Amino acid sequence: MKQTQIGRRAILQGSVLLLSSGLAASREVRGSAEQTPSLRLGLVTDIHHADKPTAGTRFYRDSLGKLEEARDFFVREKLPCVIELGDTIDSANTLAAEQDYLRQFWKTFAASGIDRRCVLGNHCVSALTKAEFLEITQQAKTFDSFDLGGFHFVLLDACYRKDGADYGRNNFEWTDANIPPHELDWLRSDLDRTMNKTIVLVHQRLDVPPPYGIQNAAEVRKILQDSGKVLAVLQGHYHPGDYREQNGIPYFTLSAMIEGSGPDNSAYAVLEVFPDDSIRLLGFRKQKGFEHRRA
Repeated sequence: MKQTQIGRRAILQGSVLLLSSGLAASREVRGSAEQTPSLRLGLVTDIHHADKPTAGTRFYRDSLGKLEEARDFFVREKLPCVIELGDTIDSANTLAAEQDYLRQFWKTFAASGIDRRCVLGNHCVSALTKAEFLEITQQAKTFDSFDLGGFHFVLLDACYRKDGADYGRNNFEWTDANIPPHELDWLRSDLDRTMNKTIVLVHQRLDVPPPYGIQNAAEVRKILQDSGKVLAVLQGHYHPGDYREQNGIPYFTLSAMIEGSGPDNSAYAVLEVFPDDSIRLLGFRKQKGFEHRRA
């Protein structure tokens, strides 16, 4: 696959890294520019909101301000949906503190009035349980699906230990991420039922081995590939971000919002899906942009 870097543009313009197969970068840009997106939605990940001192490159107390900027941009763009790809909060010393962090995040996130979803990340359920996370974020399930704009979206939960136990109450190692058999069965059935082209969202990575990858990622990828319906996988967890393609499916790993101080060091994106099934990720602040064209 030919890979071409285009210079970073200013905020509200985004930057696009074109990943093509045999086509010149300039032609890739023109091809998408001539189309109107069939769907647009906002994306953020790894906010790690917490009221605690900076640790290395993680500026926890800057996260809500960064989120507010992204949220307000999504509102101006009139996006129909925003999805957070996990690790909304960071770990705290007490359950009460984590609950407060999550409530503060949700209040900021929900203020947009836009339809919103949260993928479960490992930091979302350190002291918290999954049930407590769902109650505060007003969601019914940790893995679920929904339709939007003629497309199908699947949210996966890899916050299970190898023995099948749910993460929660600090009972896990972050490297032991798994999608258990009952969720795999649900995924097969869900993909079989839908008639729509599908985008999959998950926190831990499906395109690399551990420690950042899900332990049984190869089994999950096979289900996605065999369905013939998956246009892309969107994921977080690995803070620098990444892009890989496996068996025709692009895996976009978004950059973490938490890394660095102040708004210039934020990261967020707009996903665009085009009528020819090409996918464009418009990146803002530190988020790189990517484009995947169907063969």
